[in-house]
Amino acid sequence: MSLPDLFDLSGKVVLVTGAAGGLGREFADAVAEAGADVACADLHGTAAADTAAAVEKRGRRAVSITCDVTDEQQVTDIIETTVRDLGRLDVVFNNAGVADAPPVPAHQMSSASWHHVINVDLHGVYYTAREALKVMVEQGSGKIINVASMWGIAGSAGIVPMPGYTAAKGAVVNLTRELGLEYATSGIQVNALCPGFFRTEFGEYGDPQFVATVSDYTPMRRVAAASEIRGPALFLASAASDFMTGQCLVVDGGVLAG
Repeated sequence: MSLPDLFDLSGKVVLVTGAAGGLGREFADAVAEAGADVACADLHGTAAADTAAAVEKRGRRAVSITCDVTDEQQVTDIIETTVRDLGRLDVVFNNAGVADAPPVPAHQMSSASWHHVINVDLHGVYYTAREALKVMVEQGSGKIINVASMWGIAGSAGIVPMPGYTAAKGAVVNLTRELGLEYATSGIQVNALCPGFFRTEFGEYGDPQFVATVSDYTPMRRVAAASEIRGPALFLASAASDFMTGQCLVVDGGVLAG
């Protein structure tokens, strides 16, 4: 297979949760540029529709779906809608997520905040993977990319305490390993993408002091542009990663190397 063919997604259908903005918008646009049709799912339906419109401007088919990933029936519905409207399901970016709000040490975190983060960042990932796997096992192929975080591999308190987020993302990392093993002989690859500091609305990147702090913490001494996730994402979504499963691809400017 030629190098261009390794990354070609023509004829593939990709589902992106959390597609309304940030990294989710980048995932959707990147796979569309590589030839895929895209289902764009998000709690914010109007913004998901904007992402779908951007996909269509690239000449690809798209569908936008309003979905709360903590609701099992809604997750079942987005998988069914994707297959019904776009014909199949080849790749899932399991991207919908939230962070601790407000970020506080564990002894100050409310139970409501804890449960909200776990429900979205862990249960939502599991529900989406489970329903997608039902389709992928039947067809004998597929790729699931769970969007975890570098804070799924290390604690975040050196920058900001986020016990809920780190617990959930750590669980997503090990769930990825488990699913990678479970479906290794089924033609399905399950991997995790673990970003570091990327400039999106998911963070205090409008605050110069925050940007300076996280830049100093990062060995490359900068925050990544959201578009810098496109290459790693396309690698995991394409045939280029066919012999890789249960792994974590860390894209963090060197933070975890320290």
